[in-house]
Amino acid sequence: MSAKPAVGFVNEASRQILAGGSAGLVEICLMHPLDVVKTRFQIQRCATDPNSYKSLGDSFRMIFRTEGLFGFYKGILPPILAETPKRAVKFFTFEQYKKLLGYVSLSPALTFAIAGLGSGLTEAIVVNPFEVVKVGLQANRNKFTEQPSTMSYARHIIKKEGLGLQGLNKGFTATLGRHGVFNMVYFGFYYNVKNIIPVNKDPTLEFLRKFGVGLLSGTIASVINIPFDVAKSRIQGPQPVPGEIKYRTCFKTMATVYQEEGILALYKGLLPKIMRLGPAQYLTRVVKSRTKQEK
Repeated sequence: MSAKPAVGFVNEASRQILAGGSAGLVEICLMHPLDVVKTRFQIQRCATDPNSYKSLGDSFRMIFRTEGLFGFYKGILPPILAETPKRAVKFFTFEQYKKLLGYVSLSPALTFAIAGLGSGLTEAIVVNPFEVVKVGLQANRNKFTEQPSTMSYARHIIKKEGLGLQGLNKGFTATLGRHGVFNMVYFGFYYNVKNIIPVNKDPTLEFLRKFGVGLLSGTIASVINIPFDVAKSRIQGPQPVPGEIKYRTCFKTMATVYQEEGILALYKGLLPKIMRLGPAQYLTRVVKSRTKQEK
């Protein structure tokens, strides 16, 4: 009797890891250029700088002209190494937190939101060191062949700054905020709205229902969480004056950006961030539906 629940738990975990991990890996390979552009906009401080990007199109032209095609794939190895298990952790822990919250008398809306928050905080712990390396590599404007490798850059951070909150785990609180807020809003909104809209018997229309709700959920979550994303990029990226740490903590960084650059600076990189959501949602839905079919 006790073996059956254990087998069911392992099978469920495997399916969730397969769905989240496969979708995450494919999405990274296809959409990483948008992530590079998003990071560049977020660490950009002065619009009068001749090297600053004036628009999304301008950023693509400048990166291609000065860094080559592979400039769009700077820092891709850390996400490949981390984002697949990150996606797996997101989907798996969400289900487990939701089950735990089932023992507490909460409304479904609150249950989904709290489970999402828990899954986001958990995945942030996993992904933050990889984000530090990724952002540093993406910020490098040298040609792809001239920048350090992922491993050498990671060793440089550890040797110079250590493994702590000023080194390989800097920006940890901002990463917690980014992932926690996104997942809380996304899962809370997605599952509650999805349950309001009637299920469609037509497979195509049902796919579009889930895709549309997921895209809307992701857009709302991105608008709400992007100030944390900007703070994370400022903390993990290059500082304005080499050797002096200007951006150190999450909320102080947000306040500094607001005071010096205005409220809109906290929303830098929002467009490329949202542009990733459509393909990401499509891939997630396709992979999860095929995984269920193989069940």
